[in-house]
Amino acid sequence: MARMASVHRKTTETEISIEINLDGTGEGRIATTIPFLDHMLNLFAKHGFMDLTVRSSGDTDVDDHHLVEDLGICLGQVVGEALGDRKGICRYGAATVPMDESLCSVAVDISGRPNLIYHVQIKNRRIGNFDPALLREFFKSFSDHSRMTLHINLEYGRNGHHMVEAVFKSFARAIREAVDIDDRLKGVLSTKGSL
Repeated sequence: MARMASVHRKTTETEISIEINLDGTGEGRIATTIPFLDHMLNLFAKHGFMDLTVRSSGDTDVDDHHLVEDLGICLGQVVGEALGDRKGICRYGAATVPMDESLCSVAVDISGRPNLIYHVQIKNRRIGNFDPALLREFFKSFSDHSRMTLHINLEYGRNGHHMVEAVFKSFARAIREAVDIDDRLKGVLSTKGSL
């Protein structure tokens, strides 16, 4: 059965449409109006082997905050919906990914209990025109709306772009591992019998 979903969200501040296929080939068609985030979401699709289409606009004339946060909400919702009843999924995923001088580790539990641990410090105030401080809001929104526990630990790095790239690549690979199906599982991977 195809694990696909779509979400559309329209507020007075943003409008976002996202489609995902968890069992895709890594094709990203991303147009958020924030070029750096387009790059990161394309990395997420490619390294997570998910087909991802994102179209969004927002009040970026004010700043990028509302759009980045709402993109996290919508990505969390669409991944959660695509997972369906969660039967057969591996549930846990972890990845450590280097990007040149940077190294990041991400662990995820599709537990039904949202929680974000975020140890990422990027000294550069901006990467191009993008404020990396907004990424905490993105991942918090993703965790809340996908109902996942998410630990992101940037071990070290110097270049802000490389550091964020290591974050998104390890995030993608950890999610890929957690959403994969294990044919040995007949229900959900929980002694309680539910997630």
